[in-house]
Amino acid sequence: MKQTKINLTKEYKTYYTAKTVPEIVEFGEIPFLTIDGKGEPGGKEFTSKVEALYPLAYGVKNICKKQGKDFAVPKLEGLWWVESDKPALEVPREEWRWKLLIRMPDFVTSEMVDKAKEEVFKKKRMKLIKEIKFEKIKEGKCVQILHIGPYSTEPESLAKMRKLREKKNLVESGLHHEIYLSDPRKVAPEKMKTILRQPVKTKK
Repeated sequence: MKQTKINLTKEYKTYYTAKTVPEIVEFGEIPFLTIDGKGEPGGKEFTSKVEALYPLAYGVKNICKKQGKDFAVPKLEGLWWVESDKPALEVPREEWRWKLLIRMPDFVTSEMVDKAKEEVFKKKRMKLIKEIKFEKIKEGKCVQILHIGPYSTEPESLAKMRKLREKKNLVESGLHHEIYLSDPRKVAPEKMKTILRQPVKTKK
C-alpha cells in the first residue's frame, strides 16, 4: 500500500496563506522545532542555526515515515524581537534577537524529537542540534499580511498592519512573526513572498 505524505502547507492552508491587504486571523497551539539566536538575518550564526534545524526536521520526518506517517518538511519561519525600547529598525541588526521555527505535524512527540536528535548528532556531529527545542506556541489572534518584495521593503507592509491594528483598537501582544514562502537563493527580490504576522489583543 502506498504511503500518503502529509503536506503541511496544504493541510494548514489558513496558516500558510495571507492576503496582500492586512487581515485578522486566529491560531491555536502549534508544535515547532525551534532554535534561538542573535545577529543579522543571513549572518554566520543565523546560517549555521538554519543548517542545524533542517537536518533535525528531516530526522523527525524519517522516524515518522517508518511509523507510516510521512510528511513534507515545511517552510522556515522566524520570530523577531529586540531588547531595547527603540523600534526594531533603529537597533543595529547585529543586536536583533530571533527564534527560528519549523512547524511539525500534530502527531510528533518530544520522544520522537529526542530520538531524531541522537540519530542526527551521530551522523552530523553538529553541536547546535542539541540547542534545538521542541515546543508548542499559541499566538491566538493576529494581524497578518502577505509581503511581496525584498525584506528591506517590509516596513511598508508593517505600516499597513499598524493601521488595521489602530482601526480595530488592537495592540501588539507577542513577537513579530515571519513565514518565508520563497527561497531567496532561487527567487528575485521583487518576487519574494513573506507572511508577516503579529499577535494582538484588544487595547484596554
